Amino acid sequence: MKYKAIIGLEMHCEISETNSKVFSSAPNAYTDCPNSNIRPLDMGFPGTLPVVNKEAVRKALMASMILGCKQPEYMYFERKNYYYPDMPKNYQITQETKPAPVGIYGELKYECDGEIKVARINNIHLEEDAASQDHYSDFSTIDYNRAGVPLLELVTEPTFHSAKEAVSFLETMRSIYQYSGISEADSKKGQIRCDVNVSIMDEDLDESDPKNWGTKVEIKNVNSFGGVRDAINYEIARQIEAKEDGTYDQIEQQTRRWDEESGTTVYMRSKVDAIDYKYFIEPNIPKYKLNKNWLDEIRNSIPRLAPERKETYMNEYGLSNYDATILVKEKDVSDYYEETIKCGADAKLASNWITSVILGYLNKEFKTINEIYVTPLMLTELIDMVGKGTISSKQGKEVLFKCLDEEKDPKTIVEESGMKQIGSSDEILKVILEVLEEQPQGIEQYKAGKTNIVDFLVGQVMKKTRGQANPAMTRSMMIEEIEKR
Repeated sequence: MKYKAIIGLEMHCEISETNSKVFSSAPNAYTDCPNSNIRPLDMGFPGTLPVVNKEAVRKALMASMILGCKQPEYMYFERKNYYYPDMPKNYQITQETKPAPVGIYGELKYECDGEIKVARINNIHLEEDAASQDHYSDFSTIDYNRAGVPLLELVTEPTFHSAKEAVSFLETMRSIYQYSGISEADSKKGQIRCDVNVSIMDEDLDESDPKNWGTKVEIKNVNSFGGVRDAINYEIARQIEAKEDGTYDQIEQQTRRWDEESGTTVYMRSKVDAIDYKYFIEPNIPKYKLNKNWLDEIRNSIPRLAPERKETYMNEYGLSNYDATILVKEKDVSDYYEETIKCGADAKLASNWITSVILGYLNKEFKTINEIYVTPLMLTELIDMVGKGTISSKQGKEVLFKCLDEEKDPKTIVEESGMKQIGSSDEILKVILEVLEEQPQGIEQYKAGKTNIVDFLVGQVMKKTRGQANPAMTRSMMIEEIEKR
């Protein structure tokens, strides 16, 4: 029997750069110092009242528009009631589908294995994040810095059929959040988390009928895209095994967690339905109407996103699909590339240097492009030196690596290393004559048809000049001198 996976995602992403949290005046900023970015409201103290952060609402609406969702006429907030240590007031201010949240019923095109796919969006809503906890063998700690940070929850329809599709979608969403300035979307700072819903069904049944779907299992708070991939693959395999051995009927609708150490999902509890949270309208935040002019202003402020930049790189700059995809994967890399072009660098050459040398260095050193010493202007100067023949392309790579390691600008490296290429024909001819004097058999071999001997002779010139002779000029002059004899 063959089976098909039915996968839905609930992606949580913290909104960045709103100065304060979504309902309190505490700073919305990442810090390693626990419980420093807090106010009485975040701690659930009696008598405190929430005040809505307009910038958080603006960014939430922008995300809704990018996803092609329908925006509501009025903005509501609701209380989701539950007891848990990370929510001291025992409810979360959030949005449910009725009344409508910041966006409902959209879709997003994304690329997976070179194929364009469409993910259906159920809704996206704005809420407050909970505190963070760390659990140890005999005690737990809690940090309220995260409590009240504006959080976007994006809920998809069960629209994916593999871990690869799910991760491709998440990577596309992370790109949207970064390019639009909605969020840094940095998983290292805990800004992205994901809940995954997985079930399987017989492949030959009609997928459009939900009755044919299997029992939905939710995997909570997966903190990395790699974790999402592995959790989905494990859960699909676990459910297929239950199908095969006849125990699938024993699987209940449940919540599990992903355990990275064991590489398994672990049972937490039976699944809680929305009715158990007893949602009701937040009484301390009156509904308010969204101004049409403000919505138009938000829509017009959406910046160029990765797909538009990629299209420009391919159609205007002549880059390949592969190179353009690499450059737009991270916004900071794309910004660096565009700034290099603004400094005067050729678009294709800049792409080659960034994708082949700089990104390789970043991966090796576990750095981001904002952490390196070499600026777009420095890279442009280096490309210019290679283009003018001041140094060879091989020397250019050596210079770039030295710039990155030693934190010196390219011109200084070239001067200190004595790399400046010999471009004078008189100087090169002098060395060529020396080499031919020492290698007379080379002339004979060339005359006998073994023309590849030129490569050896040019190599001897480069050796004598410590790589400073212009290679193209040397080769041309070498052939001309041999053919004279």
